[in-house]
Amino acid sequence: MRIEAKRHLCQSYGNCVAVDPEHLDLDDEGLVVVTRDSVADGEVAAVQAGIRSCPVNALVLVDGE
Repeated sequence: MRIEAKRHLCQSYGNCVAVDPEHLDLDDEGLVVVTRDSVADGEVAAVQAGIRSCPVNALVLVDGE
């Protein structure tokens, strides 16, 4: 599984980074960046929590590499 960011939707709330700093960060413009897109089986719950924390649905978890 991997994380995809829809940066054009990001509103710089930062909720996702607060919940999942292992995979997500904000760039100099305040927009979400995926710092590590691959998700190990044991990390899925934490990643899903970070994705759900985004009020504008700018993050998705997709199958595949």
